[in-house]
Amino acid sequence: MNKKTLLIAVFVISLIGLAIVQYQYLGIGLNLASVQFAKKVETASKAIKEELRYENKLTYLIASAVQQDTTFFTTTPDSLSQSAHLFFEGFLKDKLEKNGIDAAFVYQLKSKESNVYLNSNKQFNKDVKIYDYNMALEGYIPEVLGERVYLNLKFKNLNRYFLSKLNGLTLPSLIFLVCIFLITIWGFRTFYWQQRIIANTDDFINNLTHELKTPVYSIQLATKILEEKTKGGDKTFLNIITQQTKRLGSHIDKVLELASMDRKKNVFQLKPLDFKPVLEKLCKEFEALVSLEQVGFTFNLVDSDYTILGEAFHLENTIKNLLDNAKKYAENPIIELNSFKKNNHLIIRVKDNGIGIPQKDIHKVFQKYYRGNQSNLHGVKGFGLGLNYAYTVVKKHNGKIILDSKENIGTTVTIKIPLNES
Repeated sequence: MNKKTLLIAVFVISLIGLAIVQYQYLGIGLNLASVQFAKKVETASKAIKEELRYENKLTYLIASAVQQDTTFFTTTPDSLSQSAHLFFEGFLKDKLEKNGIDAAFVYQLKSKESNVYLNSNKQFNKDVKIYDYNMALEGYIPEVLGERVYLNLKFKNLNRYFLSKLNGLTLPSLIFLVCIFLITIWGFRTFYWQQRIIANTDDFINNLTHELKTPVYSIQLATKILEEKTKGGDKTFLNIITQQTKRLGSHIDKVLELASMDRKKNVFQLKPLDFKPVLEKLCKEFEALVSLEQVGFTFNLVDSDYTILGEAFHLENTIKNLLDNAKKYAENPIIELNSFKKNNHLIIRVKDNGIGIPQKDIHKVFQKYYRGNQSNLHGVKGFGLGLNYAYTVVKKHNGKIILDSKENIGTTVTIKIPLNES
């Protein structure tokens, strides 16, 4: 299992775990709400029993309706029963609401033998989950009727009722969970879409560079043959062709190297290396090259050895890129290269007197294909790959590259690479 697959698996498991924990918290919340509801019903039932214990207008109306006694009422027994039901239901609703219960309910006033005296006009269906609560009445009504009387209260779908009360907590949690889930799916989809684009881009680069390298090789071969046949003649144009084909080949190789780094292919074989001889040879070759171009170049390699865990080829190319940039972006270039050891690091510093880089652009110079506006000066062409390549190489060596620049004064690039102490 690779790292990306492992991260995706951990993220999915975490998301599922979050949903399970949220569900458990919801279950705990519903259980607590159920316990609190039972306590509220108990408190309300005490108030109801206490109110119905004594003779008052309500209890007298209920007793008369049950006995169908219309002596003191100018109405029919059915109308009396309906009036008693309305007043009694209003009374129960008021007592429940005063104790914090506003859930829908139905009631039955009945005897021990289940003879129903009064009840709600509508009853709950038997297929719904019902919370049933019974209380035995005392005092006036049982005494008048001459038997034990019970009040039965029923509440339905209490979980739905509890959830409606917890909407301030559950609804935002569910919304956030759904948002996280949707963002995760979008992230995975975008990731795989980008991976496909990268794969297609890599194939395109490989095919393109292959198609370019073939004619470059053919040109180099043809130029070499022409050089051998042109003895003693003017080889100026042949030298130009040779230089430009080498330059084109170098650009092609650089594009391939960057593509390999982007795909994280193992193009670096880090091993113990004394980089000082490599750096010294590079500096002497560059010094010989620029001596014919009126470019000032000095170098100073301090300390005896530069043993690092490194890859000579890419590090050498990195230094060449920095020196080449220092030469290109100045009218009368003066370049200094200094190297030394400090705080268990190899420090390589390249300084020039070039046109410099605006402060607003310094953070962009290591981006691939980025070239500042001044890079478009006549005779200063490129692809914006050099500094990105240098940044990538130094990073692969567990190092840092720091750029300090001031316009019309110059640029200093500092590379720090850990020394190999073992």
